[in-house]
Amino acid sequence: MIRPIAPDDTTALIALADATGLFEPNQLEELGEILSDYFGNNSNSDRFWIVDDDNGLVGVAYCEMERMTDATWNLQLIAIRPDRQGQGRGANLLQYVEQMLTASGGRVLLVETSGLPDFERTRAFYRKCGYDEEARIRDFYKAGDDKIVYRKALSAHR
Repeated sequence: MIRPIAPDDTTALIALADATGLFEPNQLEELGEILSDYFGNNSNSDRFWIVDDDNGLVGVAYCEMERMTDATWNLQLIAIRPDRQGQGRGANLLQYVEQMLTASGGRVLLVETSGLPDFERTRAFYRKCGYDEEARIRDFYKAGDDKIVYRKALSAHR
């Protein structure tokens, strides 16, 4: 079941992100700060959706509107518990995000990820879901670690 995030999900969400092996300790700490800020000041511009099954938290997506744009959104985080990957859950979660944004007038969804070899599966996932590589910023995260931006049009420009 996909539902909005609740404050009680915070610990499980950080554990899920840690379990993927794709987040550095400082990024996990920052995730905790983002969640704390979100629950302390839940603005309309932020959206969280998670999949929750009988075994608890399975996946999460965090998306926010890009300021000073006409309905452009950024998918800041999507993660599925490693033992539940490869079951279509990530694609379902991403499709849900896209549907919610389209219904609310979202025009473009951007997602960024690392260019490191460890992230090839992530990049393949975005391509499979219909995202095109839009930009590459060399050495963005650190020397040798490019930022790759993917883009998908959600609806026709109004």
